[in-house]
Amino acid sequence: MNRPRATLVLRDGATFEGYAAGFLPDSGVVGGEFVFNTALSGYQEVITDPSYAGQVITFTYPHIGNYGVTPLDDEAQRPWCRGLVMRELSTRRSNWRSEEELEDFARRHRLAVLVGVDTRRLTRHLRRHGALPGAFGHADPEVIARAAQRAEGTDGQDFVGLVTTRAAYQRGAGDLHVVAYDYGIKSTMVDQLAQRFKVTVVPASTSAAQVHALSPDGVFLSNGPGDPAALIAAVREIELLVGTVPIFGICLGHQLLATALGATTFKLPFGHHGSNHPVQDLSTGRIEITAQNHNYAVAPESLERAVVSHVNLNDGVVEGVACPEERCFSVQYHPEAGPGPHDARYLFARFDNLLRTGRLESV
Repeated sequence: MNRPRATLVLRDGATFEGYAAGFLPDSGVVGGEFVFNTALSGYQEVITDPSYAGQVITFTYPHIGNYGVTPLDDEAQRPWCRGLVMRELSTRRSNWRSEEELEDFARRHRLAVLVGVDTRRLTRHLRRHGALPGAFGHADPEVIARAAQRAEGTDGQDFVGLVTTRAAYQRGAGDLHVVAYDYGIKSTMVDQLAQRFKVTVVPASTSAAQVHALSPDGVFLSNGPGDPAALIAAVREIELLVGTVPIFGICLGHQLLATALGATTFKLPFGHHGSNHPVQDLSTGRIEITAQNHNYAVAPESLERAVVSHVNLNDGVVEGVACPEERCFSVQYHPEAGPGPHDARYLFARFDNLLRTGRLESV
């Protein structure tokens, strides 16, 4: 297949060559913050995860697209990432569930793709220097280089307002009612909650007073993109909810809950993006393999009203906090696991038990 030659340039000047695929923007250039994902499968769930808003995803696995795509695996109605970088894009799908080629999916969603790149070298560079802003495309390399200098990272950025639902909606029919804040909520997350509860998903801008008016048995704080330190208004509303209703947070929701409990967050050098991170639940000693997608983390020394409940065994990053007195807990990783292992789905049962007993216990 004949593809236009393309260039990738990071802000520090590192340059990579490849070919343009997917959607070809008229400007010939796409910018964003470059990160890498180490999952071996689940590329469609990764691409459609709203937590990647503002970022360009580099797949470390060399062969992407071989099983096509299906609407059943979408985590959102559209991808929010800025673009994709991969070694090889499969041009033949081979799976009975697939309904479309990945490249056709990318074109339909106006998603630019860079293929033929030495993704091993790119990943090593990002590991060494951290997630970096940059640009890629089929425009003149000098145009790409100038765009790379203008590209922005996620620091101080609020992408939640971009990805959140515009109107509340309901799922499930359980005997308990949970209000779920949509900061960029994944479809699999809603599905897991709806299997146990009646769920009302609300926009990120919903006030604590509006939540209380819905008379929930519990509140859920979802995943989402960007810098948690930029979401001051969201933290303020969570502060008003803490202690009045049981709360469970995941990923960005974890960071926002911890902030509401007095903690601070910081940016990891290159984040955790993959489906094989070992985490220990300190309340049981059990070790689980988890799916993760985050650039920011909670500073353990800053915790005031909560304790660390889970830790990452690779680097010691805080993976969960708990505050039994306030009936709230959260985890940094993704127990709904789309893609990834199902080791951590017990956390939804832990939330169910908290709502029914008022006690935060292991299950």
